[in-house]
Amino acid sequence: MNRLPIDDVLPALRAALAERHEAVLEAPPGAGKTTRVPLALLHEPWLAGQRILMLEPRRLAARAAAERLASELGEQVGETVGYRIRLDSKVGPKTRIEVVTEGILARRLQDDPALEGVGLVIFDEFHERSLDADLALALTLNGRELLRDEPLKVLLMSATLEGERLSVLLGDAPVVSSQGRMHPVETRWGAPWQPGERIEARVVQTVLQALADEPGSLLVFLPGQAEIRRVHEQLQESLGQRPDVLLCPLHGELELSAQRAAIEPAPAGQRKVVLATNIAETSLTIDGVRVVVDAGLARVPRFDPASGMTRLDTQRISRASATQRAGRAGRLEPGVCYRLWSQSQHEQLAAYGAAEILQADLAGLALQLARWGVQPGELAWLDAPPAAAFAQGRDLLARLGALDARGALTAHGQAMAELPAHPRIAHLLLRGQALGLGALAADLAALLSERDILRGGGADLHSRMSLLAGESRAVGGARGGVQRARQLARQFRSYLRGAPSEAVADPEHPRWLGALLAFAYPDRVARQRRAGGGDYRLANGRAAQFGEADALMKHEWLVIADLGSRQGQREERIYLAADLDPALFDTVLAEQVSVREELEWDEREGVLRAERQRRVGELVLSREALSGLDEATRGRALLDLVRRKGLELLPWTPELRQWQARVALLRRLDLEQKGDSEWPDLSDAALLATLEDWLLPFLSKVSRLSHFASLDLPGILAGLLPWPLPQRLDELAPRHLQVPSGSRIAIDYSESPPVLAVRLQELFGLAATPRIAGGRQGVLLHLLSPARRPVQVTQDLASFWANTYAEVKKDLKGRYPKHYWPDDPLVAEPTARAKPRGT
Repeated sequence: MNRLPIDDVLPALRAALAERHEAVLEAPPGAGKTTRVPLALLHEPWLAGQRILMLEPRRLAARAAAERLASELGEQVGETVGYRIRLDSKVGPKTRIEVVTEGILARRLQDDPALEGVGLVIFDEFHERSLDADLALALTLNGRELLRDEPLKVLLMSATLEGERLSVLLGDAPVVSSQGRMHPVETRWGAPWQPGERIEARVVQTVLQALADEPGSLLVFLPGQAEIRRVHEQLQESLGQRPDVLLCPLHGELELSAQRAAIEPAPAGQRKVVLATNIAETSLTIDGVRVVVDAGLARVPRFDPASGMTRLDTQRISRASATQRAGRAGRLEPGVCYRLWSQSQHEQLAAYGAAEILQADLAGLALQLARWGVQPGELAWLDAPPAAAFAQGRDLLARLGALDARGALTAHGQAMAELPAHPRIAHLLLRGQALGLGALAADLAALLSERDILRGGGADLHSRMSLLAGESRAVGGARGGVQRARQLARQFRSYLRGAPSEAVADPEHPRWLGALLAFAYPDRVARQRRAGGGDYRLANGRAAQFGEADALMKHEWLVIADLGSRQGQREERIYLAADLDPALFDTVLAEQVSVREELEWDEREGVLRAERQRRVGELVLSREALSGLDEATRGRALLDLVRRKGLELLPWTPELRQWQARVALLRRLDLEQKGDSEWPDLSDAALLATLEDWLLPFLSKVSRLSHFASLDLPGILAGLLPWPLPQRLDELAPRHLQVPSGSRIAIDYSESPPVLAVRLQELFGLAATPRIAGGRQGVLLHLLSPARRPVQVTQDLASFWANTYAEVKKDLKGRYPKHYWPDDPLVAEPTARAKPRGT
């Protein structure tokens, strides 16, 4: 048996798990943790013949890990070592080590929360932080605490240096670190990334350069299947018939034989170019690689709370991912890593990737927690589920009938939770079975659960169903997808039990495909904006369109299964959909229809219109005019209009705005000096919040927009000031002040402090700034020239006379020589004229 770096720390790991029920193992990719650790712990005394469950984040990795472990024992898979993944399992009565994917464990925990017969759960590649891994760990820890008599040990294995954080999650568990063994890897930097750049050409150029400059096999990291396909085609063309180079795509949707061809060593005299997604970053070992070409991108699912949809975003990888990818080149000998970005851009990358739980659709997690009977706060998480996304997930469950009005799991929700599918798909399957459409529902669910099996063949789901049924022939790369979808459909059929409860009379009719899709995506029922056009409005209020002409555009109603914006696109595009018969809203889809009495203002006519609307979300199915509205309903509609348009809809005058500002001043002064006030809050915000109290009683005669102008708004608002506040308002915040010249000058209360704009000559003889509000507030003086232009702004008139007036006088005397400019303004006679009378 070849010695691996992990062997050096296995004694420490055994000791840690002998003393504690939790441990964290840090080991870089290639250290051998997946291959060695389960076998090293299999015969520990504390295991006492119980089984080991080891979680892997991907089906391909789980199967490969089981095969490698079995080969270490000289056995076939299904003996001591087995695996369970979606659509496939190999376990036997003697199996002691089960390699499973994370979703399998989460569902197993729901059926057996104590994990009877299991002594150790290993979470491999936990640093990838998949949503299923976080959920499975939270349920494992909770079930162990509540239901186990015998210890259940938990081991987290991570390829990144976050061991201390994981240790804290497990109650300060011991951390065992392996340094690994990696040969030097030379990094060759590329030109900087360019915004919107298509990477395929640079990848092909770099691969050809590496083949010419370096020996050994190449591992090329690309973001997704589309890039793998395009690079594969271009390399085939560039390499011609070179027999020494094997091109091997590697992603999770490939057939098993193609996956194995990519993982196994190249035949003698040949070298491989493996074109892989980030599936090869840490989970798999690919023999013979000493050159890595890294495009620096990954395709990551990201949930958009605004649309309620998950879309795949292509984004730059983290520095930790880049390190792990580069490490693949130094496993066996010194290697080379070509990075298709600059060194300065590398320093700007995030240190680690974000956990999926922080950016995922949490409807499935919410369903599993409802089945478990807990709220997120009752479980231990490395990163807790975001409250907003979790609430949105529960809202969807309520719409699908999985939760009752109290938020508890319904019988239908329980049945949904038992199906290994997203809640949308589970609801589709159960409703389809109830209608006698179980086979059709299983086929549709399989298509929706896998990648599109007919790319570039239009958006109509009916064409995919024909392909699945064998009515049309799959070609090229579609054959593997069709085969997987058929296998998954058979599995879904096996889950559906019981006789239909409301079987339809015409199950072969093509309209049922759209109905089933509407069960899964009630928020994506869509209606055409104009006949024959490509623009549709969805029940969730959003808009989407076909990027090019499509046969589905002849239908007014659709249900959209896949939509989103791709790079360089501004609008949401429709990628997969089915037509919908709106007559079904009267029968099997009646649960999606709501009836609302709507009062809306016709903006063009300026009148209030009332109608009863049948709606599917934001889409209006039908309208019926209503007459004889009761006063309460009509009043609410009018208040909603005021709130929507704002208080400016009412007949304000400048004088009324001044009155409002005077009240606001006195209220503010009270609050600042006493902490409370007898003056009511009459700000716009407060008035809008209390429309029912002060405006509603006066709206009985308002039926058109123009009628608002007839309201006695001064009288209505005056009624909000109890006696004797109106009289005190005039005393404390007068509308005018009499100045020494005898003039009554209006105060502008819209400014803070209030402004008194007065000609300077009218204040001769006044020693100090006038004050209002019982002396608590001085006004801001705008001192004006004879032409009523500001020459000085001050709140300290005494200082102005003493320090500034002399300079101002020189300027004014030069510009207005016929006017009176005394040397001593405090003893001079004030005047509103050019000169005082008698001079």
